[in-house]
Amino acid sequence: MEIRDQLGRKILIKETPERIVSLVPSQTELLVDLGLEKYIMGVTRFCVHPPYLRQIKARVGGTKKVNFRKLKELKPDIILCNKEENTKEMVEELEKIAPVHISEVSTLEDSFELISQYGRIFNCEALAKTLTGVIQKKAETLARLAKNSPKRKVAYFILNDPLMVAGKGTFIDSMLKLNNLENVFKQQRYPETSFEQLKALDIDLCMLSSEPFPFKEEHKAKFLSFAKEVKIVDGEYFSWYGSRLVETMDYFKGFHQESTN
Repeated sequence: MEIRDQLGRKILIKETPERIVSLVPSQTELLVDLGLEKYIMGVTRFCVHPPYLRQIKARVGGTKKVNFRKLKELKPDIILCNKEENTKEMVEELEKIAPVHISEVSTLEDSFELISQYGRIFNCEALAKTLTGVIQKKAETLARLAKNSPKRKVAYFILNDPLMVAGKGTFIDSMLKLNNLENVFKQQRYPETSFEQLKALDIDLCMLSSEPFPFKEEHKAKFLSFAKEVKIVDGEYFSWYGSRLVETMDYFKGFHQESTN
């Protein structure tokens, strides 16, 4: 079987893969929800959903650095990567071990495409189609709800030192747009900023993400001078794609209901 991943790369697979290594947390969760848990041989230490998985599957490292020897010993039929989360150098080494599928997800439509590709690759197209349908329906409901919420200018913070935000072209940015929120950072994907720069921006809401830096309530105080509201948000719901989007839409729905109360 010849397929193309989300970078348009051709991948040759002789038969349906039965030994999978996933190096992307959100994609690991997606595999489980597509009924493929028993075929997962290896994961990263960041693959925290479902919580028990790291206890029963081989851990081969992180998303930026893996133990190639350990991974090779798992004899994978396919290795799942992501353009943003894994490095080009890693992929080049991984391709010496097994076919590598690379995802690139910046929008909800990209996520649907990835789920569809996994459905074809792993022979679970019916379940993949059902999952996409559920997410799509919830997203449409959310979009209608968001239209009735006031459009606000937001800054979404992912790191504290250096101070870094999610900008244009990121999956986080697309989730902000879905919620009728205008990202004040439009030039780069993940620009660094400063409190001096924030002073010049008319920000309605500063969103402090729980990941990758775990912002807490005590961090809110220093942002209060630059926005009308500061809120701690669950980063997984803004940056994880795949099956996590089912819960994400419900989280966002609650977010809007809370905002209007």
